[in-house]
Amino acid sequence: MSRLFVQRRSMIGLVVAAAAVLVGSLMPVAASADVRARSAMDQVAAMQPGWNLGNTLDSTGADETSWGNPRITEALLDNVKAQGFKSIRLPVTWSAHLAPDGTIEAAYLDRVKEVVRWTLARDLYVMINVHHDSWQWINAMPSDRTGVLNRFNAVWTQLAAAFRDFGSKLTLESVNEPQFAGSSGQAQEIQLLGELNASFRDIVRRSGGNNAGRLLILPTLHTSADQPLIDALATQIRGFNDPNLAATVHYYGYWPFSVNIAGGTRYDATAQNDLTGYFDRVYNAFVAKGVPVILGEYGLLGFDRHTGTIEQGEKLKFFEHLGYYARTKKITTMLWDNGQHLGRTSFRWSDPELYAQIKSSWTTRSGTAFTDQVFSAKSSAITAKTITLNLNGTSFQGLWHGDTALVSGRDYTVAGDRLTLTAQALTRLSGSRQYGTNAVLTARFSRGVPWKLHVITYDQPVLSNASGTTASFAIPTTFRGDLLATMEAKYADGTNAGPNDWTSFKEYDRTFAPDYSSGTTLLRPDFLNAVRDNARVTLTFHYWSGTKVTYYITKSGNTVTGAIA
Repeated sequence: MSRLFVQRRSMIGLVVAAAAVLVGSLMPVAASADVRARSAMDQVAAMQPGWNLGNTLDSTGADETSWGNPRITEALLDNVKAQGFKSIRLPVTWSAHLAPDGTIEAAYLDRVKEVVRWTLARDLYVMINVHHDSWQWINAMPSDRTGVLNRFNAVWTQLAAAFRDFGSKLTLESVNEPQFAGSSGQAQEIQLLGELNASFRDIVRRSGGNNAGRLLILPTLHTSADQPLIDALATQIRGFNDPNLAATVHYYGYWPFSVNIAGGTRYDATAQNDLTGYFDRVYNAFVAKGVPVILGEYGLLGFDRHTGTIEQGEKLKFFEHLGYYARTKKITTMLWDNGQHLGRTSFRWSDPELYAQIKSSWTTRSGTAFTDQVFSAKSSAITAKTITLNLNGTSFQGLWHGDTALVSGRDYTVAGDRLTLTAQALTRLSGSRQYGTNAVLTARFSRGVPWKLHVITYDQPVLSNASGTTASFAIPTTFRGDLLATMEAKYADGTNAGPNDWTSFKEYDRTFAPDYSSGTTLLRPDFLNAVRDNARVTLTFHYWSGTKVTYYITKSGNTVTGAIA
């Protein structure tokens, strides 16, 4: 995935530019347009749902294990199929296996062919591509058009020959997240991608065998759904008049939410509208006009570091909505998994609750709620708490604590989309009121997966004075049951401190992170190195209970001191 592009798109947008698109040579096609559309549509629909075998054959080192994942096994593919996936996107980076003349290392190509055969033998669709080559050498095309195009053509000529007789469930994708450095602007970049897509299609089609009618996948620039980019690809696909083409884009959410920056802690209306607008544009440009679409990657960018960057309930709402909306727009989805979701040897999901929500979204909607956390301060008497439900077309069926059904009217009431937990029930469920989660309730709906509500006892966290360095600084923190949502940083004059100083709210985990097990709040070097010397910074820690705590730091050279006042 391209994190930099998503940041740029979310912060400043893309410049809309008119662009000429190279159509390339056309192939005569006898079938009518509606027959062609049905054929391509049916094949892409049969690929739903899909899964990415990421950070493996797309590794940029000498071997598929160079990024820490084990070698691909047949047992892994068996388990991927058992999870309900119908297709596997197999990203492949070729650059470390190319001779100066563009010849692919035979052993590496044989390995890719072996994995493709294993996948096809399990009656799964499989997609292979040219992956990180996009930013390793293809991006130099503005300054070396002939050299890059010749090398690109050499790679695809060899791949087309190697896979020409493989079955029709093998699909080919021209290039992952195409991008260009040093161009004259977006118009030139669209034109250069048009050349790559046209050359790829022409080489594969002319190689004969099953490639003559194989499903080919063409990306937009950056695999983005910004309007000028999808318009350019839609124009090119129409010009090809080819019955077996699909478009592909990627989606990692509204950027502030996706990485938890700028106060984007919740999957709110802004984040939801970003998703629906994105998918609507793709549907209108392609699907509504008979061109199938594959969402070749989706997820959250914060997952690059770990899946805890986004609060659990908020991430569940994102994936529930994405699966549902993609389904209504007839877009095939392929989950990005670089090893952080499905264990490559354990074959277990690191977050079973997340997978259950994703899987459910393939076929139905699930009820959710504004929050999955119900806080009660230990220092105060327990009162009734009201949570807004997101019914999503379902109906509320009841509330459970383990195997015990709570009693409507006594333990809770429901009025429309408002669920109220009574003080009596919360008092009983909180027990001795130890800090942290005292009980987990399950709201059940007429369909989909249940929604969990964590009953939590807390008090305001207590921070202490600290000293350290820009390389290692930790604030002693007694969390007292509360959970950190985000952090603001400002100088005494009110201007924003730290990196991304267009916002006072800093990026979760990249600049700060709670360590609940050690009782500390970490300030990362990325944050501290961006702070001005000898300028006091006011930090405001926002917790999920709604509590805010102020703290102060000062950096002098490599030394950092922290104080509560």
